[in-house]
Amino acid sequence: MKLLYTLNERPPYGLTFLLALQHMLASIGGIVAVPLIVGSSIGLPNGEIVSLINAALLASGIVTIAQCIGFGPVGIRLPVVMGSSFGFLGVAISIGKDGGVSSIMGAALVGSFFVIFASFYMDKVRKLFPTVVSGVVVTLIGLTILPVAMNWVGDAPAVSQEFATLPKLFLAAISLGIVVIVSVYCKGAVAASAIVIGLAGGYLVALSLGMVDLEQIAATPWVGGPEPLKYGLTFSTGAIISMSLVYIVVIAEATGDFMALANNCQTRIDGNDLKRGLLGDGLGSTLASLLTAMPLASFSQNVGIVGITGVASRYVVAATGGLLILGGLFPKLAAIAVTIPKPVLGGVGFIMFGMIAYAGIRMLIKAADTKRNALVICVGLASGLAVTFEPRLLQHLPHDLSNFLHSGITTGTIVTVILNQLLPRASRKEEREALVESQTQVELELAEHDSEHPAPGLAKEAGATKEAVPVQDNKKSARAPQPQQLNIQQD
Repeated sequence: MKLLYTLNERPPYGLTFLLALQHMLASIGGIVAVPLIVGSSIGLPNGEIVSLINAALLASGIVTIAQCIGFGPVGIRLPVVMGSSFGFLGVAISIGKDGGVSSIMGAALVGSFFVIFASFYMDKVRKLFPTVVSGVVVTLIGLTILPVAMNWVGDAPAVSQEFATLPKLFLAAISLGIVVIVSVYCKGAVAASAIVIGLAGGYLVALSLGMVDLEQIAATPWVGGPEPLKYGLTFSTGAIISMSLVYIVVIAEATGDFMALANNCQTRIDGNDLKRGLLGDGLGSTLASLLTAMPLASFSQNVGIVGITGVASRYVVAATGGLLILGGLFPKLAAIAVTIPKPVLGGVGFIMFGMIAYAGIRMLIKAADTKRNALVICVGLASGLAVTFEPRLLQHLPHDLSNFLHSGITTGTIVTVILNQLLPRASRKEEREALVESQTQVELELAEHDSEHPAPGLAKEAGATKEAVPVQDNKKSARAPQPQQLNIQQD
């Protein structure tokens, strides 16, 4: 897909604001939800929960700008949105019930140093992620977070009669339909804004149906801000170990997000790029803990937005960081975005998350079609999806190991990396033959399609010159591709 704006291009200011807004609308629900759920679960009063939310928005905005623009060795320089990660929910609630917010922040601070340390070895980690592995990881990111969109559509506990009622399904379908129609039938800036148009359209329909809680906006103060080290820091060995295990998961997911994002931006990243990105991730979580915010991670849904819109400009997402900072300082602005009904987000989420899976599939197509690679891909995907669809598979493992492997992304990544290292590799000749065979099949299918469906306006011209043009043996010519057509992966 051709990019509308490449990585280092700057769209006009008005369009930049609109595009940045749709990234913010897609991410703000997740950023706000984590401190809201944690604060409510450990019994904090509403005023203190609002303080946690303000801190989360401010930290997310600052670190998003750092990742997009880059400052020296910090920041991957890709359009990545950083926010409070759902991966930390369970462990944060567990730690908070025992030791309060101070224990959460202390464990998060120490755990962030683990990420910073790991970032200096990303050049070695990158070697563990050739195309066949990174494709599996990116595909799993898209497929395993689809349940998030499903839960948004349901907007109630799964056992409740209110889960996915007809009005909620209608809202999700309307939002999804708007995004599809705008993406297909519109061009340029309008097509690039498909997500925010879908969210706005769904929001207006929800307003007409009385499904928007406007009281939340009225109850939110105009001005607010974080209170650094409001609860202090306490350190518990058990809490630090538990938090560090989750940070390992974040490292795996961030690596996959960065590679998926690079693929959508049509650029290559190496170990040094991953080092800068993960260093930004670790330092961002350090800053977040000092600001009394939950640990940060890259947001996968925004990777999907880049794929849908074709806008890869990192300056657009840097502007999103600015909007998040404003949301942290002026909570009334953020409250408007928070009132978007979950079914509206869910409808749009189907496309955003599906686009991530599509990016992973495109990466897998580039891998040599050998039996060995097929085994790596099949077992890796199956392992990741297995623990996602049936978490009880892990119920008899030790508690810490079960918590570590509960993420399908983590399990799938570990299995894929190990298989890729252990299984004997195909020879260069076999890989080359597999790639040539794959390319030949694609060329033959394209030739067959073109012969059956000639381009409009060309069929008559082609027929007029049919006798003058010698007929070539398509099969023979297809099996003799030029050297520059081959794209052997050297990872």
